[in-house]
Amino acid sequence: MEEIKEIRTRRGANLHIKGGAEQTIGNTTPATTYALKPDDFFGTLPKLLLKEGAKVSLGTAVFFSKKNPEIKVVSPVSGTITAIERGPKRKIERILIEASKEQKAVTHPIKDWEKKSKEELKSLLLESGNWPFIHQRPYGVLANPSDTPKAIFVSTTQTGPLSESFEFILKEDQEDFQKGIDLLNKLVDQPVFLGSEKASKSYFKNISGVQHYSVEGPHPAGNLSVHIQKLSPLNMGERVWTVNAEDVANLGRFISTGIFSAQRTIAVAGNAVEKPQYFKTLIGASLAPYLKAVGIKNENVRVINGNVLTGHGVNTTDFLGYYNNLVSVIPEGNHYRMFGWLPFKDNKVLSLSNTSFSRLFNRKGFEVDTNLNGEERALVVTGEMEKIFPLEIYPMQLLKACMVEDIEKMEALGIYEVVPEDFGLVDYANTSKLEAQEIIRQGIELMINEVG
Repeated sequence: MEEIKEIRTRRGANLHIKGGAEQTIGNTTPATTYALKPDDFFGTLPKLLLKEGAKVSLGTAVFFSKKNPEIKVVSPVSGTITAIERGPKRKIERILIEASKEQKAVTHPIKDWEKKSKEELKSLLLESGNWPFIHQRPYGVLANPSDTPKAIFVSTTQTGPLSESFEFILKEDQEDFQKGIDLLNKLVDQPVFLGSEKASKSYFKNISGVQHYSVEGPHPAGNLSVHIQKLSPLNMGERVWTVNAEDVANLGRFISTGIFSAQRTIAVAGNAVEKPQYFKTLIGASLAPYLKAVGIKNENVRVINGNVLTGHGVNTTDFLGYYNNLVSVIPEGNHYRMFGWLPFKDNKVLSLSNTSFSRLFNRKGFEVDTNLNGEERALVVTGEMEKIFPLEIYPMQLLKACMVEDIEKMEALGIYEVVPEDFGLVDYANTSKLEAQEIIRQGIELMINEVG
């Protein structure tokens, strides 16, 4: 039996929040409106192919990337483009699609796909709209189809707050997941790396044609940046590709049917939710029917596409992000605590500081909200970030280099090895309350523009 590689880390922290999703699939009226948001594709400048009022089928190309015109984003449903919403400087914010009762789909030739060459498979994925499922490191942008990666990583481990369970999400999609792995193996010169929790005995460990590895440790142990650095570290000029676990199954369904698969299983969770649970839906679905089905405890809440550390705030009438399997709902923190800095006051507030006694209480989970409990401060505590940052780089020094736009130092300090989500816990834990994720995002944008 193949030896399973192990990744262990002690640096990090688990944020225990009440309202984790029960492993049941909820029933509700399906969404009828869907949206494609170009901002979901970091580093991509969109060029529209269709206008308002255009009829689309499942798999019809809606826009493409100006940098890589071969990369197309397709409609997740059959219907009509009802609106193209724009922001400042006519930036495309989102494309709204109203689903039709009768669903039609674009079909692609997939006969004897196992015999196709690497380039032919790339062309098939590009033409069918499946390519956006593949990201690359460095930078965490859509993969460049002209590259050949040194490795492909797929992780089924999630360690973030209220995180979804891919073992539950994909329990009925094992065959499609295996086919997706087989397809990805055609695009790389070594077997795909597949990660799972060490304590788990899931079916993922029976998937063939992969290099298995196990993950153990507190958040952010589940982040792919940690796995890549441990197992296949990036050198100058190298590329590593990553694929979301459910998108591997989507690729498997496509290669079986020739039809683009837009399946999304989402966990709607959080301490502002009455019945947190999972739902089967499609990419870009309207969130309203699923929020109604779980029951929101009050109106003063924040809905987040993703987890509370790295997700994006939206309103209750917004849409599911392209890559999201989790929707978090927590109360708004628009209130203030008098003498909140006192160690014995309001121990319900989850803190990672040794000056707080909150970790001695509420071990079953915390009632949290969006309150920052302070504002940005001109003070950075040396060594604070390193305690909860498992990557072998210096996070504080990298943030400083990004802030002053020193490209040489950014390269030397590891900008190629990180993406903004790796700094989600730093955002939460650092005393200075710096927006570390935004600083890293701006640093990566600078590297893309200046270095490429």
